[in-house]
Amino acid sequence: MSSIKAIAIRNRPRAAMQSIDSARISVAGGILGDFRGAQPGRQVTILSESAWLQACADIETDLPWTVRRANLLVDDVEFDASYVGKKLRIGDVELVITEETDPCSRMDAQYQGLTAALVPDWRGGVCCNVVKPGDIRIGDRVEFA
Repeated sequence: MSSIKAIAIRNRPRAAMQSIDSARISVAGGILGDFRGAQPGRQVTILSESAWLQACADIETDLPWTVRRANLLVDDVEFDASYVGKKLRIGDVELVITEETDPCSRMDAQYQGLTAALVPDWRGGVCCNVVKPGDIRIGDRVEFA
C-alpha cells in the first residue's frame, strides 16, 4: 500500500519549495498555496520515491526530493503510461492522473545530468487534476480506484 512520504508547495514560479505536513486541496485551485494549482491538467504533481532514488543513483548523488519540484512524494508505486486516466484516493481527496511530468532543462540547472536521469520509466512523476477536494497529510494512504 502506497502512502504520502512528503508534501511541498511553492507560491510562485522559480520559488523555493516549502515542505509542509498537511494540505488542503480544492477542485478549482489544487493544493492551497501552490501557484500551479489552478493550471488544468497539472494541479497536483506526484513523484515516486523509488523512481527519484533511481534517478539520483544514475547521477551518483543524493539530492532532496524537492529538487524535482513535485507536490507529493509517495512510496511503493512506480508510474508508467498505464496510469494515465486512473483515479487515486488520498483520504477524502480524489485525483485523476492526466500525464507524465516531463523533466525540463531546469532540472539540469539544479544538478547536471538530472534531466536525463528523470526521462526513463516516468521517473519525473505524474500530473493530476483534482476530482474531489479535501485535506491530506503525510502518512495518508494512497489507493488507486
